[in-house]
Parts: sequence; C-alpha cells; structure tokens
Amino acid sequence: MRKPGFLFAVGALALGFVVVILGAYTRLVHAGLGCPDWPGCYGFLSVPRSDAALELAQARFPDSPVETFKAWAEMIHRYAAGLLGLAILGLALMALKYRDRQGYPLKLPLGLLALVICQALFGMWTVTLKLWPQVVTAHLLGGFATLSLLFILCLRLSGRFPADVGLTALRPLARAVLVVVIIQITLGGWVSSNYAAVACIDLPTCHGEWWPDMDFAAGFNIFQEIGPNYLGGMLYGEGRTAIHMTHRMGALVTLLAVLWLAWRLYRAGLTATAAALAAALFIQLGLGITNILAQLPLAVAVAHNAFGAVLLLTLVFVNYQLRPVAIEMNRPSRNAVGHWTPG
Repeated sequence: MRKPGFLFAVGALALGFVVVILGAYTRLVHAGLGCPDWPGCYGFLSVPRSDAALELAQARFPDSPVETFKAWAEMIHRYAAGLLGLAILGLALMALKYRDRQGYPLKLPLGLLALVICQALFGMWTVTLKLWPQVVTAHLLGGFATLSLLFILCLRLSGRFPADVGLTALRPLARAVLVVVIIQITLGGWVSSNYAAVACIDLPTCHGEWWPDMDFAAGFNIFQEIGPNYLGGMLYGEGRTAIHMTHRMGALVTLLAVLWLAWRLYRAGLTATAAALAAALFIQLGLGITNILAQLPLAVAVAHNAFGAVLLLTLVFVNYQLRPVAIEMNRPSRNAVGHWTPG
C-alpha cells in the first residue's frame, strides 16, 4: 500500500531533478562564480540591481564585477537547492512522525537530510574555493546521489515493485553496471570541472589521431593547488585531452556494460525495463556525440547532464527490482486472535 508522504517525495524528486539541471546550466554558462560570496550575492539576499546596491557590491568585491545574468543563474540555482533542502527536511520530519508505523523508512530520509547538508557545504566551497575541480565534481556527484536516494524513497513509499525473487542471478551484474555508470558520471564531472568537453572536436579520432598527445598525470592530478580561480580551467591541452579521451573510453565500456545488462533483462522477461534502459543509454550516447561534433551547444550539453541522471535512475530502479527479499520483510504484528503473523 502507498505510504504517507509518497506524493510529497515525488514532488521533492521532481524538484531535485530541476536542481540538477540548473546546476548543469550554471556550470555551462560559466556562472559558478556569478556571485563571489555565499549564501548571498555580493552581500545581498538577491542580485543587486539598484545603482546604490551595484556601487556597494563593486566596493565589496572590486575584483568581481557584477554580471547580472550570471548572478541570477547562480542565485536561482541556490534558491531551488534551498527549497529542495526544506523539502527533504519535511520528509525527514515525516519519517520521524511515522517511525513506529510498520515498514515506514526512517534511515533513508535521515540520510538524505545529512546528504543535503553536505551538499550545502560543497555549494559553499564551490564558491569560496573558486571552482576547485575536486569540489565541483564532488558537488555534482552529491547532487546525483541526492536524486538517487529520493528516487529510492519514492519507490519505498509507493508500496509497489516487490523484489523479483526469480532473478537473483542478475544482481551482481546489475550492481556492477551501476558502478560503471557512476564512474562514468564521475569522469563526466571531471571533464566539466576542468573544461575538457571540447578538448577533442572530431570523432572517432581526436585531433585527427587515434591516440593523440595526452598528459594523464596532469589531467588526473587530484592535488591541484587550492587558491587560483579555476573558472575556464587551468590545464594545458594535453591534460584536457587526457581527461576527454578517458571519458570517451569510459563511454565505450559503459555502452557495452549497459547493453549486456539490457539484453539479460530482456531475456529474463523484463522487456519494459530493458527497453527503458537501452533508450536512456542511446539518447545519452547520441547527446554526447552531438556535444563533440557541434562543439558543446548549451541545450545539448544540459540535456546530456539530464539524461545522465535518467540513465542512473533507470539503473537504480533495476537494482531496486532485483534487491534481496529480506529488505521487504516487515516486523511481525499481532493479529486479531493474538497470533504473530508477518505484517
């Protein structure tokens, strides 16, 4: 049966998806430092607009001239993220209210609340550390993790989709493919935070070569100096090329892994799930190829982020369907004549 808070959780999930898209848009229009402070904007709760406010903003941050469009892009993302945080707080309070109700998830909403607090800290560090790639990538992963956990909460509260006990052999494969996709998303975040998306603008080669000059040590140096402004990236060509090519190779591994899982799901009779998984995969692959050949058009790049989330959530659903039956076991409850029976 559907549990209390289901529709609220679905609304939070939709809002979380919007926040992920807004985050991608903010990065892609180079508005990550549209407001040089946090949580306000040039010391104001909103983007300064009046002449007096603009003059004060410039005095406070003389090295960061006000760019209204970028400031609004950043602040709208913050407002949406703040609203999502309040929604998750509401879900956590609801879980505490119904904690004695049989089968009602408690740890998951509380974990989501802890995660969204960490996300707020990463949002602050993204600004204060001036788009340090490690923090930007971690912030992106935290957003995808928040979205995934909200999706699981919706599934739990829906009361539907019982565990499929007949497909236990597929669990290891489904988990492995989920890990592959998470690694690929991490690489995509590293590409974005180091501005390496257009390091190669031809396919299937890069700079007309199958194996161009690459500097993997520079491209994957996680000990980059903290302090410089990383807007626009700090790496030279060979470092960015190494990141870009690694993401391409990861895309090939992801393609093969997800297709293999989709085929196994189809053979097992989960045709709708297999079709959804394959569709998300090919749309995401097509968007990635378009990004390269069209040199990162904004709409396509934002859609690439969005369908990365869709692919991830589809795999989360697959793993939810294949979860062990023990997760579905409820505590025993006393029936009308006093005998203990499963709830």
